[in-house]
Amino acid sequence: QAASGTPSSDIERTLPGTECTGPAASDAGYVEHRSPGLGAFAIAGRKLGPAEPVYVIAELGVNHGGSREKALALTEAAAEAGADAVKLQLFDPRLLLSEAAALAAYQEAAADDPFAMLDRLQLSPEAMHRVREAAHERGLGFVVTCFSLEHEALMRELAVDAVKIASPDCVNLPLIGAMLGLDGPVLISTGAAERAELEPTFRQVVGQLAGQVAGAARFMQCVSSYPAELGDAALGGIRDLAAASGTDFAGYSDHTTGVETGGLAVAAGARVIEKHLTHDRAAVGPDHAASLDPSQFAEYVRGIRRAEAAMGTGGKTLRDCERDVRRVARQSVCAVRDLKAGDVLARTDLTIKRPGTGIPAAHLDDVVGQTLKQDVAANHPLPTDAVDLAIG
Repeated sequence: QAASGTPSSDIERTLPGTECTGPAASDAGYVEHRSPGLGAFAIAGRKLGPAEPVYVIAELGVNHGGSREKALALTEAAAEAGADAVKLQLFDPRLLLSEAAALAAYQEAAADDPFAMLDRLQLSPEAMHRVREAAHERGLGFVVTCFSLEHEALMRELAVDAVKIASPDCVNLPLIGAMLGLDGPVLISTGAAERAELEPTFRQVVGQLAGQVAGAARFMQCVSSYPAELGDAALGGIRDLAAASGTDFAGYSDHTTGVETGGLAVAAGARVIEKHLTHDRAAVGPDHAASLDPSQFAEYVRGIRRAEAAMGTGGKTLRDCERDVRRVARQSVCAVRDLKAGDVLARTDLTIKRPGTGIPAAHLDDVVGQTLKQDVAANHPLPTDAVDLAIG
């Protein structure tokens, strides 16, 4: 990040020792209670949630190098690769950086000082408007990360489909409050933050949205390393973040270099995934090394869709493809000898064998002592109606 340096009811979080209604202590050491706070989540008419397709955001970031033409080309590449949205960053170094600002280590190869770096990577408001138009022409959502309070009015003017809060600002309550005030969906990345640090953010989001007629928010697991090693991907934090924030789902902002991480994030519970897109991973700039080129991004999206298909709809259920194996491989109560209607069944009359087309093996003890209603030949399963027995 160059400028860094719903269906279920929602849950308000309250620190231990504070008053709440209907408390239920959690293992994390905070208390939760039901609240109308976080809202159903949708971007440009596309619902996001546990039962919806994973939403993939192509983060153009500053990989356009400040060029409108490159930003538009990346928007087209995102559409071709199967993304659902593109994302830009709105910043002005004069508003974002104080005299004490410094470069992060990963940025030092791209610039000598932070002001000069960000100054040349800015995209003009006019160019951002054009990217929004191009995105909508291709059926993509338009998402923007805002870094400064002074840009609240411009964010309204840009008519973004969703707002992103960058990881360094996940504890920037004034900025979060301003972006929630736009009354649209807000995604909040949480890289470089301890879970306990996020409690004030959770409370502000729930409290503010409860008083608004529109708006929604969800959180995204993130590791603020550019690029991040797979061993540092911390995908296990996705469900933890959803639970901690009391939301029905969380997302993942991916800074690894592998095409497989998106699919792994789906398996870990992510329902929205953000990944940097570039035309050239070797280009000079702060984010190219943590990005994928268009062909890699397309494979990344395919991996996400394969993971979705493999995950299914959730829950432990019988699949249609299993029914034949279930029928032939399960075991039933079987006759040890020829049995006649009217016989009172003893344990020695019975055993269990395949297939599973008769009285299920689990009911063996229930069958003992029952009167047989029909003849059953030796080494054959007892039909389910062979005795008066309720079988679920």
